[in-house]
Amino acid sequence: MRLSVIFINHNSQNGLRLALNTLFKARSTVDYEVIVVDNASTDRSLEMLAFEFPKVRVIANSAYRGISLAYNKAIRAAQGDYVLLLDPYVVTGADSLEKLVDFMDQHPLAGGTSVRLVNYKGDYLPESKHSLNKNWAAFFKLFGLGSYFPRSIPMHKRADWIEEFETSEVDVLHEDCMLLRRSALDTTGLFDERFSRFGHNIDLSYRLRREGFKTYYYSKTYIIQLPGKYLNKFSWEHIRHFYGAMFIFAAKYLFKLPVINLKDIGEIFPSQYEIE
Repeated sequence: MRLSVIFINHNSQNGLRLALNTLFKARSTVDYEVIVVDNASTDRSLEMLAFEFPKVRVIANSAYRGISLAYNKAIRAAQGDYVLLLDPYVVTGADSLEKLVDFMDQHPLAGGTSVRLVNYKGDYLPESKHSLNKNWAAFFKLFGLGSYFPRSIPMHKRADWIEEFETSEVDVLHEDCMLLRRSALDTTGLFDERFSRFGHNIDLSYRLRREGFKTYYYSKTYIIQLPGKYLNKFSWEHIRHFYGAMFIFAAKYLFKLPVINLKDIGEIFPSQYEIE
């Protein structure tokens, strides 16, 4: 099988329904399977999947396990030469699957690629090419890690900083759309499950490039990003996971320290989610 398309769902029934409908209606000659990992949804997502998409392979977690663990579970079950990780709140372009697989076939050193993202109004989203937000960029600058992300943290103004239609190498694959080469994952290993909500794409992209693979932004097709559900940036959940991911990255690569799992932090500061 050429491709495994994977979604992680947590109470995103409406977005997932639209994402699956557009995926199945897209014109594609690519042989692919679809896997959905449900992270203990309470919005009847499982019933919707069983009734409307009986051919989709569903892996149901009994509790919220985090994004990285869920992706790893799906990747281990996947049969494709490539795995495409999609957010439930995206609409697939009509030719996206075929073009992305063709691009990877033509670039054997590519470990992964992201794609041009546009919002529901059709506006280009620059973060699809430069996936580090200002907080992560500031963090890497502060700790002297900017040289590891030269295309995301420019030392001077770049002419191609928000170029939409130029396919190029990037430092970080965008978390909403990552096409990964299975053989590259066999070399690097899967997602580090300590990155429960944020930073999983940054860590994996860094490991891919460190092992000699290239990571790309592919501009010849698109994915539409829909308004979705996001944690309140001032909530404890967001602060714990977002800044905790930075701590994990620094401890792992900069200070070479044993990394405290967020589960341990959760035992001190209880969460509504169970983290593994």
